[in-house]
Amino acid sequence: MNITFRELRRIKHQLPTGSVERIAKTLQIEPQTVRNYFGAKKYENGNIIGKHIQPGPDGGIVSLKDTTILDLAQSIINEHKVNRQMSME
Repeated sequence: MNITFRELRRIKHQLPTGSVERIAKTLQIEPQTVRNYFGAKKYENGNIIGKHIQPGPDGGIVSLKDTTILDLAQSIINEHKVNRQMSME
């Protein structure tokens, strides 16, 4: 899957507090690996495999071989939106 770096960061910033840890716990990986997936570059505490960034507009194009973290993040965002809407009713 290809996505712009800007879009990847936008998704990360939509995550509610504690989501990075929730994703890490669900997937049994280090929280830093989740942060690295979304653009952090601290690899000593968490590796990211299957991600390649090519220069281009909007921060470049990120090619993701495995979208498991992204899919889970989008699921959490949607869940959070539903919960917010329900609390407003």
